[in-house]
Amino acid sequence: MTYPEGLPVGDGWAPAPGTAAVTFPYDGTEIGQAPVGDAALARRAVEHADALRKRVGALPAHTRRQVLARVAQDLADALPGLVDLLVLETGKPRVDCDVEMRRAVATWQAAADEVAHLHGETVPLDIQPSGEGLFGFWTRRPVGVVVGIAGFNYPVLLASHKIAPALAAGCPVIIKPAPATPLATLRLVHLVRERLAAAGAPAGTVQLVTGDAEVGRALVTHPRVAAVSFTGSAAVGHRIARDAAPRRTVLELGSNAALVVAADADLDAAADAVVRGGYYASGQACISVQRVVAVDAVADELEKRIAERLPDVSVGDPRDAATRVSALIDEAATERVVDWIARARAAGARLVHGGTRTGRCVVPTLLAGVPEDEPAWAEEIFGPVVCLRAVPDLTAAYDLVNAGRYGLHAAVFTRALDTAFRAVEELEAGGVVINEVPGYRSDIAPYGGVKDSGSGREGPRFAIEELTVTRMAVVRP
Repeated sequence: MTYPEGLPVGDGWAPAPGTAAVTFPYDGTEIGQAPVGDAALARRAVEHADALRKRVGALPAHTRRQVLARVAQDLADALPGLVDLLVLETGKPRVDCDVEMRRAVATWQAAADEVAHLHGETVPLDIQPSGEGLFGFWTRRPVGVVVGIAGFNYPVLLASHKIAPALAAGCPVIIKPAPATPLATLRLVHLVRERLAAAGAPAGTVQLVTGDAEVGRALVTHPRVAAVSFTGSAAVGHRIARDAAPRRTVLELGSNAALVVAADADLDAAADAVVRGGYYASGQACISVQRVVAVDAVADELEKRIAERLPDVSVGDPRDAATRVSALIDEAATERVVDWIARARAAGARLVHGGTRTGRCVVPTLLAGVPEDEPAWAEEIFGPVVCLRAVPDLTAAYDLVNAGRYGLHAAVFTRALDTAFRAVEELEAGGVVINEVPGYRSDIAPYGGVKDSGSGREGPRFAIEELTVTRMAVVRP
């Protein structure tokens, strides 16, 4: 796919103030040059979006649904090439890039379906004596200009989580990709703008501005922005929430997802889930397994079964279809993960497997007995590291999971229905998964966290609600 030079700002392409190299994380080679925007270009994009706000909000439902559905098909058609680009841009194993693109297609399809469900309802105003003779109803209206800021780990999917619901709701949207991974998102936005123009809608309904934190700040603090949707670290998300106030924010932030193993669990299934859920995307996923909490009765056997599986986790070039763990996004991330492993060991943790790096890759690591105040346990490590702790019983397990500051997803392995329902009631998380990895999520279900893991919900239906406001009508005939 080819597209003009510069950045898609306004209805055309604006010259970018600069460019920057995009490199392949696995070996550091340059894969391309990306346009880099600045704060002035960000403000220009917001002003253009604001000028279009009423026109975009008036687009008929059939037009919005048509654009969304055709983008889904275009992404499906372009899937192999986008997977290739994602592998090079993110350094993520090919299998995970393929999953990302298939989930992106599903997100656009689901958003198209949800357009038909965007409606209000009547209100029985005469429930109060003062309402006698009145007719009331409410509708949903687009909130206005939306800014979406995506993380580096799933660039096309995260951009889709922001752009597709905004279009479905009738909102112009400006997307800012992560500086390290802008290329695939540029292709996505170009494709969306072509579909908008073909449907008679303004191409500038969707714009993209790259750049550093100053660009992000210019976007989220602009007075004409109505909502900000951000996926990334808790520290940055909290700053965005402060900077954006009083604008609406949808924040999908960090996590150190826990997987609890009860005494009655299928240990082979639990061990498989730890390996599958702890190391996919090289551990660079907010709901990858980081903390495993097992009751004493099964902790030793679970550790043994996990350790037996780790030598089979293939580490290497992400272009190889067999690879499951590859390079982290950059050297700073790699050094941090290795440092956190060393700190945990110095604090008394026992290294079961891994703990080293090979080239730019961190070997899949399993640590046992990591103290609760060590960052490898308490913070989001965002690398191929799993920490295992043993506890006396399920009460202690749930208390340990809840003691942390994050609450995105958690999982419990058990054969007992009462244990499962107790987990759903007691675990402080946006999602509780039984007998599956905490990384399982449906792109049509509500997704988001509690505590420092964020606020608001994604998933097309729920994100559309976040990007609309109710308008109450009261009529005296």
